[in-house]
Amino acid sequence: MCGITGFVSYPGQENENKVDVINKMTSKLFHRGPDDSGTWIDDSNNIALGHRRLSIIDLSSAGHQPMLSSCKRFVLVFNGEIYNHLALRNEINKSNKFSNSWLGSSDTETLLRCFEIWGFEKTLSKLVGMFSICLFDKELKALHLARDRIGEKPLYYGHINNSFVFSSELKALKEYPNFNNKIDRDALKKYFQFLYIPAPKTIYQNIFKLKPGHYLSIPLDKIHNLKDIKKYINSYWNLGDHIIQSNNIKEDGEYLNELETHLENAIDSQSIADVPLGAFLSGGIDSSLITALMQKNTTTPVKTFTIGFEEISFDESPYAKKVAEYLGTDHSELFVTSKETRDVIPNLPYIYDEPFADSSQIPTFLVCAAARSKVTVALSGDAGDELFGGYNRYFWGPRIWQKFSWMPFFVRKIIGNSMDLVPSYGLNYLEKNMHKYSKKNITKIGNKFDKISKVLKSSRNVDDMYSSLTSEWDITSSVVIDDSDTSQDYILEKTNFKACQNDSLNMMYKDILSYLPDDILCKVDRAAMASSLETRAPFLDHRVVEFALGMPIELKIRNNKGKWALREILYKYVPKDMMERPKTGFSIPIGDWLRGPLKEWAEELLDNDKIKSQGYLKPEIVSSIWTLHKSGKYDYTSRIWSILMFQSWLELNS
Repeated sequence: MCGITGFVSYPGQENENKVDVINKMTSKLFHRGPDDSGTWIDDSNNIALGHRRLSIIDLSSAGHQPMLSSCKRFVLVFNGEIYNHLALRNEINKSNKFSNSWLGSSDTETLLRCFEIWGFEKTLSKLVGMFSICLFDKELKALHLARDRIGEKPLYYGHINNSFVFSSELKALKEYPNFNNKIDRDALKKYFQFLYIPAPKTIYQNIFKLKPGHYLSIPLDKIHNLKDIKKYINSYWNLGDHIIQSNNIKEDGEYLNELETHLENAIDSQSIADVPLGAFLSGGIDSSLITALMQKNTTTPVKTFTIGFEEISFDESPYAKKVAEYLGTDHSELFVTSKETRDVIPNLPYIYDEPFADSSQIPTFLVCAAARSKVTVALSGDAGDELFGGYNRYFWGPRIWQKFSWMPFFVRKIIGNSMDLVPSYGLNYLEKNMHKYSKKNITKIGNKFDKISKVLKSSRNVDDMYSSLTSEWDITSSVVIDDSDTSQDYILEKTNFKACQNDSLNMMYKDILSYLPDDILCKVDRAAMASSLETRAPFLDHRVVEFALGMPIELKIRNNKGKWALREILYKYVPKDMMERPKTGFSIPIGDWLRGPLKEWAEELLDNDKIKSQGYLKPEIVSSIWTLHKSGKYDYTSRIWSILMFQSWLELNS
């Protein structure tokens, strides 16, 4: 894992000290690569490239970057891992197109030679891995950028004072001279809607995220024009192309066997490292399955890691411990106090670079830091939910829609507005006492009631329902002060995918397009990289993804329960009764802390005069929901947290 950055100076800015500039930009990525650093400058083309290295494969200097091709035509900086690089080496060796020997065993050297032989786009199609890539072609005077198919590795690009810049993280771009890019208010509205900023937007104007599965190949003489850049962005892999509604349905057992084989192959390829390796283990379905398959094929106990909390209701470490003991892993538990957890909060704006309000970022950071004390690489169960129907909305949402969709929209709206008359705090109070009279485990009944109301009031079709279920703030009544056009929906951009008839599958597809890369994978990448830890996700091997997308929905959601296929495979290695418990999520009691130990911190950031003077948020809305949340009658944790994360970020970047 590494960090990459670089720039192409605008003509007329050649007098800038490129050495100082690229060194400053590269130094900001130290946490992504503490083992080595390198820069490369071409004054004739006004281009500079920088790299920070976390050594994983070939720890020698033979893996140093930026790396020049043997023919001296190409220069490469690369962040990620190419899991099939040895197979690609064998293919190159058999082709007899290179007579000279390999200098080392790094996947960077393999990747560079692939570009020499097959060109940029063809090479991308051959890669199995996670990556962000910058390749400069000195002969054609062209710059190539690319990002992996699902978006595990970040890649930002854009303009600062007409100079072209790119990097693994925004903090490096801010080191470019005279950075003055304004906040993009439309992106800010998207942030408050989804609690993250969906690609291609970033918090800054003229800075963008390269979307997963896309590449940019552009001549240097076109690179300083934003309109030109958009013309040179292309897709080399499309998610929708792999959603198959096949009539040739196999038996359940055939699907399960093939899926297990794909997962084992992905785990085997991702377990190759020249540094210590382990796995995250929460005790849930996804991480337990990855750990079980890792342990299955080795006699050495797999190093596993989990985190425990003082608050018993949020502590899943006992479940993880039971799974670890059963599988025989070398298990480590980190127990943190509430104070230790809260102490992470001041660092979040710097770690994430732009407003980001998924509060599970805190425990994710803590478990990554714990793992880094013993390993350099950790495998995770990320993407199991999105690929195999793990979220409640995949089966809860369609059921609600089927019951009410026959009604005219105005009738649904009336019902939804009527439901708003029932206070959610009353339902939450009822929930606390319901266990006395019912054996059913009913949780967050007030929140669910509010969601149903929201769906009924705002949904004219299934797409509206999805947007309602995944939105925190209503885009039409946003807390952001702005009158710009917000008609473009970056989540629902046109693709080659033709909507299938299954509502659950449609929602899973949309989650993989945006929620997965822009929330989940962003969260994990920044949290892990802050501790110089490389994370790998076997579920995101694109061959696993493609196979999963082609599986019948009945193998994912069955009997109103998600991840059926994963459960069936897991039960071969872990007893079923050990795994049968309600899905919880990686959460902490932020809402209660905001009424207690974090109240003073929150009050300062939410000061009415401060918010009014900043001019970004509507102070009356902020004040209203903060007052209601403090009362304890309403739970506005997500909304308050989103405001606080923006305010914290704004203070750091003002």
